[in-house]
Amino acid sequence: MPITLPQTLPAFDILSREGVMVMSPGRAATQDIRPLRIALLNLMPKKIQTENQFARLIGATPLQIDFQLIRITSHQTKNTAAEHMEEFYRPFEEVEASGEKFDGLIVTGAPIEKIDFAEVTYWDELSRIFDWTQSHVYSTFGVCWGGMAMAYHFHGIQKHLLDHKAFGCFRHENLAPTSPYLRGFSDEVLVPVSRWTEMHRDEIEAAGLKTLISSPETGPCLVEDESHRALYVFNHFEYDSGTLKEEYDRDIAAGKAINVPKNYYPDDDPTRKPANNWRSHAHLLFGNWINEIYQGTPYDMAQIGR
Repeated sequence: MPITLPQTLPAFDILSREGVMVMSPGRAATQDIRPLRIALLNLMPKKIQTENQFARLIGATPLQIDFQLIRITSHQTKNTAAEHMEEFYRPFEEVEASGEKFDGLIVTGAPIEKIDFAEVTYWDELSRIFDWTQSHVYSTFGVCWGGMAMAYHFHGIQKHLLDHKAFGCFRHENLAPTSPYLRGFSDEVLVPVSRWTEMHRDEIEAAGLKTLISSPETGPCLVEDESHRALYVFNHFEYDSGTLKEEYDRDIAAGKAINVPKNYYPDDDPTRKPANNWRSHAHLLFGNWINEIYQGTPYDMAQIGR
């Protein structure tokens, strides 16, 4: 089944050309089934790139998805055209006031990880969103900084600043092969990592959460928070093949000290084309998450959160 997107959203044409099944809202309205409503709270500066990355993954499942875009009300982006934000994004305050509910919500990362959570300018609104998910969203998926922010908000788990950026593709161990979220996963997984902070496994598990995937080098990657119907992933399954290259080239051009992303370029040679060794597991993870939502979410959306 396809993902439902506005035909004027850039992701509609991009995903169509890639062979992902997409459908306009008008066509979706004629389907005699209830699509899953999945929202993206997009905190990243490059909004369109991030939309495409997550739409690509959730649009590859066999279920019909109604994909919604949400933004922080109190924060204005400087990196995406105002026209795009006005046409495709709804401010959270509008969504909250409507009383509507969602089967799933993805909270993206944000390039503010060195800032204390409480000092983030929109932290109060984001905290309100996290609390709102408990009554209006069936399952929430926090990504990178978004996942750490949720773990901190609900459990007080602290993030820890690294002495150097964890940057590259790192080997991770599948610690919970029977988890429905890891159905089809290999025993080891290569995952893109790009962050200056980490959370410690002992502190995560002391809070009653379960670490599903972890790396000997970069620590916990995927964490299940069953009590809040949430997953937290601290790394970037959603990254495109060239995303780490873009980050590396950007920092080199700006004269910043940055290591060549580990295990990304063949022989760690940045003149060579990087290989994507995580794509299949990215589709598995998001497909499994959506399947778990489909199996458990109420058909009557008014029952979500009750």
